[in-house]
Order: sequence, then C-alpha cells, then structure tokens
Amino acid sequence: MATWKEGDRVRIVTREVTEEDRKTNQYYSHMAGLVGTIQNIYANDEIAVRVDVPSLSAVSRDVHKTSIDRMRDKFVGSLSEEQKKSLSSEELNFDAHYMLLCQGKDLEKA
Repeated sequence: MATWKEGDRVRIVTREVTEEDRKTNQYYSHMAGLVGTIQNIYANDEIAVRVDVPSLSAVSRDVHKTSIDRMRDKFVGSLSEEQKKSLSSEELNFDAHYMLLCQGKDLEKA
C-alpha cells in the first residue's frame, strides 16, 4: 500500500466494479484511468483527487463544461448590476475543479 501525500500525482486504477463498490458507491468504471493531483487526505481510504480535465472522456468534459456554465449563469444572475461591475473578468468567469473522493487502494502513482 502506497503512502500518499497532498500534491502527489496519481492515476485511478482500472479494475472491475465489484458488488461492494455498487453498495458503497466508492468506485465507478468511468473513474478508471483518470489522472490528477491529491488535494486532501482524510484517511487512507478517503482521498480527494483533483482530476485533470483533459484526462476526462469527451462526454464527461462536456458535462463538466455545461455544469460550469450553469454555475456561472446562476452566480451572475444573483448579482445586481453594481455588484457585477465591482467584479473582475476572472471572478465572473471562474472555473470549477473536477474532484473525486477515492480510496487509497484505487490510486497509483502517475
């Protein structure tokens, strides 16, 4: 079992989804092969991984982009014109991270 630390580059292993995975919602086949960086370690079996968006499948990238667009629209729609003027372009066009909570045993060094 590897010892993980924040900032490690990792890849989610490719393996069969087990019945236990289905019961606990801890591993899905679409996670296999994704690459990212460990952001937080809660325990050896709970590790937050910030996934590199380019490693996502085309469908997942599209869903992620659509989600970001909706979040931006909702945020901007909740602001008054005066508040909008006080925000920078970067603040109005924020980006969202693609995070997954993984088990340590499902990670390997990238």
